[in-house]
Amino acid sequence: MRRKDLDTMTPAEIVEELDKYIISQDKAKRAVAIALRSRIRRKKLPDSIRDEVAPKNIIMIGPTGVGKTEIARRLSKLSGAPFIKVEATKFTEVGYVGRDVESMIRDLMSVAVSMVKAELAENVQEAAERNAEEQLLNLLLPGVKSKEEKKNNDTEKDTGKDTGKDKDVIVVDALGRAEKEHVDYSGTSTREKFRRMLREGKLDDKEINVSVTAKGPKGIELLAGGNLEDMENALNSIGSIFGKKKKKKRVTVKQAKQILLDDEMEKLIDTDNASDIAKERVEQMGIIFIDEIDKVAAGNRGGGSGPDISREGVQRDILPIVEGSKVNTKYGIIDTSHILFIAAGAFHMSKPSDLIPELQGRFPIRVELNDLSSKDFCRILEEPENAMIKQYIELLKTENVELVFTKDAIEKLGEIAAEVNSKTENIGARRLHTIMELLLDDVSFNASDMRGQTVTITGEYVDERLSDIVQNQDLSRYIL
Repeated sequence: MRRKDLDTMTPAEIVEELDKYIISQDKAKRAVAIALRSRIRRKKLPDSIRDEVAPKNIIMIGPTGVGKTEIARRLSKLSGAPFIKVEATKFTEVGYVGRDVESMIRDLMSVAVSMVKAELAENVQEAAERNAEEQLLNLLLPGVKSKEEKKNNDTEKDTGKDTGKDKDVIVVDALGRAEKEHVDYSGTSTREKFRRMLREGKLDDKEINVSVTAKGPKGIELLAGGNLEDMENALNSIGSIFGKKKKKKRVTVKQAKQILLDDEMEKLIDTDNASDIAKERVEQMGIIFIDEIDKVAAGNRGGGSGPDISREGVQRDILPIVEGSKVNTKYGIIDTSHILFIAAGAFHMSKPSDLIPELQGRFPIRVELNDLSSKDFCRILEEPENAMIKQYIELLKTENVELVFTKDAIEKLGEIAAEVNSKTENIGARRLHTIMELLLDDVSFNASDMRGQTVTITGEYVDERLSDIVQNQDLSRYIL
């Protein structure tokens, strides 16, 4: 999916982009499109009223496999807004072992900073490549620059021309062996000759020593649970005061190019500016998708014992984040008042009304996603840009095997998926993955021996491979 500027996209255009990958669920796509467009409208309001307009958070209700997570995933690729997906089940009430809810804001801010740095990197790419090349030449020709240029400058002052000669230069190969390379220096400097060889890739396999930033101890990551994330950030900050340690590493010239380029990028990008831009984007355009929200909704809140206490505690911890609060991150304090939250859940064992009333009130828009029909499954198989049938056709093309699906085969697969979902657990479109793998098991296994052949999948072929399993409900529960 091509990323677009959300500022210029209408709700209809957002829905149109989502239609390329998500079948049906028009209500959910419309709700998301309106919510995103409302954020653009808010940015155009006068300052006096802008801060008073709260985001219209959404709860998407529907069984697994109907497109809730896919809508969120495609939104992240569609827009340039900072976006993360989290699962409510990974958070625990303060005092329990697990991640605290504020970590979702820290994660969102980290994603935003990475996005901004990637954008800023494009502006300094040329300068960084130039600097990295000069550093690489310094490593390849230590001391040559000053001596050669001084000699050339003195000669040019006296005679008005360069008097370079052919010379043999010692270069270390990939095995560490010193070897001579004859270079023609007439009319140019040693450095320029090596620059040309470097750009032509003739030195890519040579090995040199390069200074790289030493990574911190892996054990520090053990502190990343719960509130100890703040401690990790503090320790990292203390380490940065004393500067990052460097160590020598022997790599090929090709690898050294990338190492030096990354270092130069880091130097040229204004980190403080990137953090400020990212902070603004997170606070004004950030989107957080909270999946499995139904798992922290107690089916019977009146019970008052067992894990339900922790579930309600998670909800109460999430509440201030959704309402709007200040969260401390290593990039500064983030105000969550205008971050858009999209929650989703199947709500098989509970209902949205089982959420605590305060949290319910912060999700004013509720959208129910429909179960998928056999026609929907047929469309999913062939219409989206990443359709499953297209994927299998392209995969087998790598083995020089042409795969063809007839119309009746696709219809039969749609009917089987709908039937199995109705008789067993309804897992939505994910059922198609299981069915397709079983259907094409023989073809996939023997594809390397079928080069040049065309395999046509017909309705009869589908019946032959799957009908017995579908009819035997006990068997289908294990296999499909």
